[in-house]
Amino acid sequence: MTPLPEPWPAPAGEAEALPPALATRLRGLARRLWGGLVDVALPPGCMACRAAVDAPGCLCGACWSRLAFIAPPICDRFGTPLPYGFGEGRLISPAAREAPPAYGRARAVAAFGDVARDLIHALKYADRLDVAPPMGRMMARAGADILADAQALVPVPLHRLRLWRRRFNQSAVLAGVIGRETGLPVRAGWLERRRATLPQVGLDRVARARNVQGAFAVPDMAKGELRGRRLVLVDDVLTTGATIDACVKALQRAGAGQVDVLVFARVADEADAPIS
Repeated sequence: MTPLPEPWPAPAGEAEALPPALATRLRGLARRLWGGLVDVALPPGCMACRAAVDAPGCLCGACWSRLAFIAPPICDRFGTPLPYGFGEGRLISPAAREAPPAYGRARAVAAFGDVARDLIHALKYADRLDVAPPMGRMMARAGADILADAQALVPVPLHRLRLWRRRFNQSAVLAGVIGRETGLPVRAGWLERRRATLPQVGLDRVARARNVQGAFAVPDMAKGELRGRRLVLVDDVLTTGATIDACVKALQRAGAGQVDVLVFARVADEADAPIS
């Protein structure tokens, strides 16, 4: 007797494999369908205030208008905005002339304000890792000139106890995004925080510098690798510069070449005219 046709599909192992191109298209379609279902169930919200927006990883119009982007003319050393610029050379502010920082050049996406603070706090204290990719991409654009000359990215490290409590280092997460955007390697092991320090919030400039003095060091095993390298130190925010300067000096003592700095936001209250 002739057997009846099998009403169910053949087992997966017996079915012919789909052509690779078709399989890729089907996987892409499935991802788009799943993304659409997620958007219906959980409409995308503004990264800062959670108001409705068209796509994930965006700011609403109100928050975008309040994010104080830093654009030329800027001080080439501090990366702070200047009231005007002239000539074609590098613009150096009087403050940078009088008290040059340990680093070569600093760049930031925006001046520290309400929206920048909300984004940094969302990543840093609320485990909002979803805001890191757009923040990192903005940082890659803002620091394009210093990244073009760099050979590696070094995130500002957390002490191991604070890292254990927080579970991730926000500076390393941002550096990872920038690394993927630029192709630069991230070398988190080239700098470590050897001494636990108090939070810098609420401390004045002198107390901040004292708090981080001697807290950072380059491991012996990394000194040979970083010697002479052009590095970009990555952090979320730059305020008085005490932490950044301590990190830069530790890298320089270990033999690093040029060390520049890239942050998402920085305090920018300088209103001095540039000196060419």
